[in-house]
Amino acid sequence: MKAVATEVINIQEIRKNFPILSQQVYGNPLVYLDNAATSQKPQQVLEAIRKYYSEYNSNIHRGVHYLSEKATNEYENARSYIADFINAKPQEINFLRGTTEAVNLVAQAWGRENIKAGDEIIISTMEHHSNIVPWQMLCEQKQAHLKIIPVNDAGELDMEAFHKLLNERTRLVSVVYISNALGTINPVEEIIEAAHALDVPVMIDGAQAIPHMAVDVKKLDCDFFAFSGHKAYGPTGIGVLYGKQALLEKMQPYQGGGEMIQSVTFEKTTYNELPYKFEAGTPNICGGIAMAEALRYIRQIGYDSIGTHEQELLEYGHQRLGEIEGMRFIGTAARKAGAISFLVDKIHPYDIGVVLDKLGIAIRTGHHCTQPLMKRFDIAGTCRASFAMYNTKEEIDALVAGVKRAVEMLR
Repeated sequence: MKAVATEVINIQEIRKNFPILSQQVYGNPLVYLDNAATSQKPQQVLEAIRKYYSEYNSNIHRGVHYLSEKATNEYENARSYIADFINAKPQEINFLRGTTEAVNLVAQAWGRENIKAGDEIIISTMEHHSNIVPWQMLCEQKQAHLKIIPVNDAGELDMEAFHKLLNERTRLVSVVYISNALGTINPVEEIIEAAHALDVPVMIDGAQAIPHMAVDVKKLDCDFFAFSGHKAYGPTGIGVLYGKQALLEKMQPYQGGGEMIQSVTFEKTTYNELPYKFEAGTPNICGGIAMAEALRYIRQIGYDSIGTHEQELLEYGHQRLGEIEGMRFIGTAARKAGAISFLVDKIHPYDIGVVLDKLGIAIRTGHHCTQPLMKRFDIAGTCRASFAMYNTKEEIDALVAGVKRAVEMLR
């Protein structure tokens, strides 16, 4: 990889590290603006995947041969790097399939022991389905209640309502850091402080935060933090659940088999120590190693440079898209990152997305796995352009031209 770690981000040098971006789609240069769904992968992540499968593919932890020891060392080094990346301890880093599995793990492994009938769990209106459904399932199992923080017309959490919802029956708060549908950055520091004042633990869905901003779990003082590799320039099928060690040690595993055991007899099984206690089955070894490479790439570019560049894209995108007659933005929070959701007149977002696709422009249309949020705004879905470090203002110009063309065809 060429050096790009400068104060001012060098977009063209960065783009050279993402080979997929140089292709054409339907005869047009690819404009990839669906990064909230999944980001593209830099060369060093692709190389890490190639190297694992071509040089030391092997199962880990129990093999006595060279390949197994090599794979084990690389995998555990990746865990240590990811721990350092978010200021955690390696034993607090649980490799899972992604954010969704992380929320399910906490809901079942923590929730089964700590939630009882009549208890309350607080989430928000803007949660991704993966931070709604696991809590609904837990509430049904335990006859507990789900309480919802409303959002205002700008797509910001109603914090006054949150403070009223928080009470002696609250047992957990689980909220998203950055909304995948709106780009809203939530005041998670205030939420954590208020919840902890009542000894209520807080889980943060950080899937959309890791690509855009530095995360220090100790500084946040969150109890659980989850994120996925593929939204942060890493591979799919790998993610992390951070949990405070004291909490994780009290929790019982909810999946059995593989590395999570210490000993097994037909009479009784004892469980492994952290972090293996929650890593049943053969893990995504290559995924963990490649995920660490993706975070190295982010660190090499630097969050300050990434954040500055993406904020410029966000402001420029709002300005240029706002020039289109009939444009309606869904989500105009004061603090945003990464995404612009919009509608034009009464044109269905899917139709706009199809026209843009034929122009080589990839956006996401639909409810973005946030159906309750769409219901809040009384819409079926939106068009969403979401940005990454490699996007350019020229690509936003192409998006604007594409939307104008789509509107002319569909109006």
